[in-house]
Amino acid sequence: MTDDTAPITQDVLTIPRKLPEGPVNLVGLTRPALRALLIDNGTPEKQVNMRVGQIWQWIYQWGVRDFHAMTNLSKGYRAELAEKFVIEIPEMVSKQVSADGTRKYLVRIAGGHEVEVVYIPEETRGTLCISSQVGCTLTCSFCHTGTQKLVRNLTAGEIVGQIMMARDDLGEWPQPGAPKDETRLLSNIVLMGMGEPLYNFDNVRDAMKIAMDGEGISLSRRRITLSTSGVVPEIAKTAEEIGCLLAVSFHATTDAVRDKLVPINRKWNIETLLGALREYPRLSNSERITFEYVMLKDVNDSDADARRLVQLIKGIPAKINLIPFNEWPGAPHARSDWERIEKFADIIYKAGYASPIRTPRGEDIMAACGQLKSATERARKSRAQIEAETRA
Repeated sequence: MTDDTAPITQDVLTIPRKLPEGPVNLVGLTRPALRALLIDNGTPEKQVNMRVGQIWQWIYQWGVRDFHAMTNLSKGYRAELAEKFVIEIPEMVSKQVSADGTRKYLVRIAGGHEVEVVYIPEETRGTLCISSQVGCTLTCSFCHTGTQKLVRNLTAGEIVGQIMMARDDLGEWPQPGAPKDETRLLSNIVLMGMGEPLYNFDNVRDAMKIAMDGEGISLSRRRITLSTSGVVPEIAKTAEEIGCLLAVSFHATTDAVRDKLVPINRKWNIETLLGALREYPRLSNSERITFEYVMLKDVNDSDADARRLVQLIKGIPAKINLIPFNEWPGAPHARSDWERIEKFADIIYKAGYASPIRTPRGEDIMAACGQLKSATERARKSRAQIEAETRA
């Protein structure tokens, strides 16, 4: 049973999107949308497919933002493009670098709103954690981002633009004509930043299609992980229309506890969510589903919880990421003791599931899981205000 009227989101006033007047931004347009736009602006149909391919490569393979630098287009055509269109990505307002090498970017988008983006370097990969909304629709009690009310969805251009901005900062755009370098500083994408990606499905899908396109950024779908709190109706669509890896913010083994930790559970409960997840690997030809489980002291970290978790996910190709709770000012929870986390992990491991304990990254710059929140929003609230909101 589910309760379709459950109050799973905040009461919010969504600020109307104020797009700047002027030329159209090409970043974020799918190939069909770019094709239609070029035809509408006078590109002959017999040339348009070639022109789409050329412009696409300049923007997404080489990272070029100036039409005049697109040297395989005629000067006249370049001038026409420059008059009618722009190639713009979100603005990096600030960058913080953690002692462990994690980078946190504060990014400004249209309307003056801000989101946070995190780059995590590791020995074998470099992962970029990107945002899909300004703020968040959900009110998960352990998540700092959830204390910032939703402002609006990001556009496809603002989502893929975060990847482009990080590649700028990492100096990772290849040079035309240079030998191909397979080394990728930015090798993986996780949609685990601010917002619930499946409440912004169309824009997330279009942005990921652009990121996966082989003539551009060219990330494999197996290098992209989308994290959801459990928006059940969109899970099958994610498999069919994106096909990336899936992670689920699970965090509890009973509806009573998950209702409090992840309020969306009141709408789509554990049984309903697991039913959708059992179909996901088959629909997307995907690998294991990742179950994210934040370790909260005396809330969800007992041996009984570990055994119940193993029984719940039985039959689902899965791994369980155990996440030591990343504390923030006014947080209503505490991190489980390390010995307790290890005992929990051992029970899951002995049941046959991978159960890595995630090493907290970037805690010194508030860049760890559940800590993201735009700096302006954080600065405008006192600790007492945040604490009162999260305990309400």
